[in-house]
Amino acid sequence: MLRQTLKGTGVALVTPFKKDKSIDFAALENLIDIQIAGGLDYLVTLGTTGESVVLSDQEKIEVFNCTVNKVNGRVPIVIGIGGNDTAAVIKSFSKFDLTKVVAILSVTPYYNKPSQEGLFQHYVALADAAPKPILLYNVPGRTGRNMSAETTHRLASHPNIAGIKEAGPEMAQMIDILKDRPSDFLVVSGDDEIVMAQMACGCDGVISVAANAFPKPFSDMIRFAMAGDFSMAKRVNDLLSEGYTYMFEENNPSGIKAFMFEQGLIENELRLPLVPVSAPLHAKIKNYLQRYISQ
Repeated sequence: MLRQTLKGTGVALVTPFKKDKSIDFAALENLIDIQIAGGLDYLVTLGTTGESVVLSDQEKIEVFNCTVNKVNGRVPIVIGIGGNDTAAVIKSFSKFDLTKVVAILSVTPYYNKPSQEGLFQHYVALADAAPKPILLYNVPGRTGRNMSAETTHRLASHPNIAGIKEAGPEMAQMIDILKDRPSDFLVVSGDDEIVMAQMACGCDGVISVAANAFPKPFSDMIRFAMAGDFSMAKRVNDLLSEGYTYMFEENNPSGIKAFMFEQGLIENELRLPLVPVSAPLHAKIKNYLQRYISQ
């Protein structure tokens, strides 16, 4: 049951680039080892944080294959395959060898802003065609359309829809989803800044951006919360909370890539239309990391 397999902390992996904007596969492999050693429960490849929208189809396949080969069965893998053309998303399923992934994370259609019924029909079509279970992904700040708790509950009855990454801004919606979900339906947070509070409401974990830079403390925090030790979870979260602010102040993944650059993990490179964070924000990030290390 995916609710058990994907309980805890997943990381939305960045895609490292070299200075010439080509993919830095050596850095990606190193990052995967660091994430697993840090205690991450599973990895998510080709998500928004991985800048999948600016990768060619061939590059997506290469990143995916690199990730699967490097993980080598050590932790579960989730792949991001989404879009705003339902038929095109379904065709994309066949581009990857999905035998070694446990689920497909698929974002709600963006830009064309479908109705709730349109969202429902979109996901039913994906789930009917998908060779692996679908995880819904609601992130209205990026897509321009919120998927309601009611629509999520309707979709939860589909046998090939296993859960949701809920990244809406309203705690009340997360509470509504959790209150009436089926017992085997996975609900994870997509918001590092409020995940500890969501865990207290019954959330199963998180797909995290911050874990790219802080895999051990972040996964420790989620484990404390899952065990009901919110005093210890709060201690860790308090240390990280200022960092969350800087990570998302201008853009994701520009923020997290600045953190990782300062940690010596990757080059501070993105593909247009994304650019590195501004110099003042980068200075705040560098200063925060120096203070964090000293604590």
